[in-house]
Amino acid sequence: MPGRSLVEKIWDQHVIARLSEDTDLLSIDRHLLHDLGGSRGLLDLKSRGLKVHNPELTFATPDHALSTAPGRAGTSKIGQELLAALRTETAASGITLFDVDQPGQGIVHVIGPELGLSLPGATIVCGDSHTCTHGGLGALAFGIGSSELTHVLATQALIQKRPKTLRARFEGKLPLGVTAKDMILALIGHIGAAGGTGYAVEYAGSAIRALPIEGRLTICNLSIELGAKIGMVAPDETTFEFLRGRPYAPQGEMWDLAVKAWRELPSDPDAVFDREVVIDVEKIIPQVTWGISPEHVVGVDGVIPDPKTVDDPARRAAIETALEYMGLQGGAPIAGTPVDWVFIGSCTNSRLSDLRAAAEVVRGRKVAAGVRAWVVPGSENVKREAVAEGLDKIFIDAGFEWREPGCSMCLAANGEVVAPGQRSVSTSNRNFVGRQGPRARTHLASPASAAASAIAGAIADVRMMGRQ
Repeated sequence: MPGRSLVEKIWDQHVIARLSEDTDLLSIDRHLLHDLGGSRGLLDLKSRGLKVHNPELTFATPDHALSTAPGRAGTSKIGQELLAALRTETAASGITLFDVDQPGQGIVHVIGPELGLSLPGATIVCGDSHTCTHGGLGALAFGIGSSELTHVLATQALIQKRPKTLRARFEGKLPLGVTAKDMILALIGHIGAAGGTGYAVEYAGSAIRALPIEGRLTICNLSIELGAKIGMVAPDETTFEFLRGRPYAPQGEMWDLAVKAWRELPSDPDAVFDREVVIDVEKIIPQVTWGISPEHVVGVDGVIPDPKTVDDPARRAAIETALEYMGLQGGAPIAGTPVDWVFIGSCTNSRLSDLRAAAEVVRGRKVAAGVRAWVVPGSENVKREAVAEGLDKIFIDAGFEWREPGCSMCLAANGEVVAPGQRSVSTSNRNFVGRQGPRARTHLASPASAAASAIAGAIADVRMMGRQ
């Protein structure tokens, strides 16, 4: 019998009942709620006369619908109502809420790891597709729908189909200017936005092992953009050091027992995966998207695909549709494309290391005329740490706007949008049609590349900025 993979080990530990050959009832260790869907789930539960099964395992924070303007000015009526309902219903249910301006508030996928709520070997769910982010710590984490959310509130369990397994190995040493964001965009470009559909992805290899935890979280965040709702990295000494002393991580004797158990989680040497992909990171250069899917990506020194050179009719039509929406010309260099906006934020790239990387590029420079640039920290704690380091002053001096923590312009649920027809370089995770606002044009890139583009006023190669 072959060894077991990381996901198989965690899955097996959480099976309450085997329902069919490929479907199990799983116990859930952590349930994270946000303002967009949390209160609705709690109200749904209340309307049925049910109580939250494990309020001590459920945590909430507002992030999606809040304004990120200073003082939260401009939060919409809907946003205010969602926040009020989240406060009322979590208090009534005994659920811990990390509220506005409190340490712990922030994007739900930033605060989980930051507080030690997200732990290796845990099952974590949230009503948000980027819950896969928490897999960067070795958790089995995935997004759920509204009916599933209510089910978990009522039972702390969930019926799930066992996924196939895909191992993506990143081997080699990262070249100059290449980051975790570039690694995962390169993988999506290589196997496509549906390449991971039906799989739980384990990211492995020497380049993954060399990444700090925040880079691993970025990698796992975009698993859903591969079509995979689960992405994971095996826990190791880097993981343990990241979690040691976090408020909700085990302490004292329990810490020692937890680490001992976590050391048993990595995939066995003879584990068999349904699919394996190997990426040579030394061939990756900074990536930027050109179209309306994360798989529409090229190296920053590349050219935009020309549909005239594509034989496949379906693919040619898809490229033509993307180019029309993006207002781009096939065959043209992507670098030098003028931009109107730069957004540094989101659950993908709003952590302290992301802000440090961007600040290093903009320090002593100015945002190009005509470009509006925002920095939105991922959490209140990230904001405070960045301010303590003086990063806010670096950005403000360069001409950026320094905002309050939240999801903001990643999905524009709070009304913060890129104007129709304007072009944004964004550190977020989706460049779908209308994602940052009606007719907004989004190019995904790393924080350093986004910062370089803000300074240049156009999509820019950060390797030419002399500081990477």
